[in-house]
Amino acid sequence: MAITLQKGQRIDLTKGNPALSNILIGLGWDPVQSSGGGGLLSSLFGGGNKAPNVDCDASVLMLQDDKITKKEQLIYFGNLKSSCGSVTHSGDNLTGEGAGDDEQILVNLQDIPSYINKLVFVVNIYDCVRRKQDFGMLKNAYIRVQNQDNGEQLLRFNLSDDYSGKTSLVVAEIYRHGSDWKFGAIGDGTKDTNLQELVRNYS
Repeated sequence: MAITLQKGQRIDLTKGNPALSNILIGLGWDPVQSSGGGGLLSSLFGGGNKAPNVDCDASVLMLQDDKITKKEQLIYFGNLKSSCGSVTHSGDNLTGEGAGDDEQILVNLQDIPSYINKLVFVVNIYDCVRRKQDFGMLKNAYIRVQNQDNGEQLLRFNLSDDYSGKTSLVVAEIYRHGSDWKFGAIGDGTKDTNLQELVRNYS
């Protein structure tokens, strides 16, 4: 049975399961439905009762001593696979609609180079300034970790804070702890308006 984490909690991934290597990181979110048929959203976007599509992009920062040292260490919709082959991104989902994960990232823990000490999972809203969008327009955001070898869901972290006014999220991290890997539930919203600004925090 999967463990449900709260913000700030940390858990061992490999200490009790040293054979764990191939994991799937699933991230999901849903657009908030606007109420009624009128109102500002309806007039702006010509809709009935649906808010405009919010295009979220999930990315992975592969950190060396907690820093990005080269562009190949950023895995996102424009660079779907790390040069070492240990991290693979599923590609971009433009709307967040539908059940299940919106974006998925495959990680092979054993293949991560020894100089990489941490993977940070972030989500930002594409073109958020021009579209006047923030994470208050989304709901049910989560990250989950699944053992790819047997399909077992290991953990889930639901991001339940109020992220109104925030345009990026630092969702979680997987980091080395001695010879093991641990998962940390972060869930911090930021006002970084694009991926470049997010990455600058780790340079």
